[in-house]
Amino acid sequence: MSRGVKLMKLHGDGSQTSAQAPSPQVELKHFQNVVGNVTQDAMSVWDEIWGELQQGMHTGVAVVPGIEAESAIPGEESSAGKPFKPSCGWPEFMEKMWLLRHYLDFMARFSRQ
Repeated sequence: MSRGVKLMKLHGDGSQTSAQAPSPQVELKHFQNVVGNVTQDAMSVWDEIWGELQQGMHTGVAVVPGIEAESAIPGEESSAGKPFKPSCGWPEFMEKMWLLRHYLDFMARFSRQ
């Protein structure tokens, strides 16, 4: 049984249907499409971040020690400042990034069903 809202436009002695609320199936499909698009954007951002992090990695496992921001002009401090070091440590940070990827993959699969 489908219950929808029907909007009626009254013209004097007659009436015409001008709009109808979408069915639950249409709303679900719209929700899945929105979730799919947002998830794809999130996965693209994750891929960019992961790629940046991989540049400072050695065989994808450990951060290469001694990566420092070097000054372009001797005697002056670099405008980049200190290199990023997560407060939880690199192994835990990388594990969190990898878990995030799995969560995004799950959302992508869910939105395609």
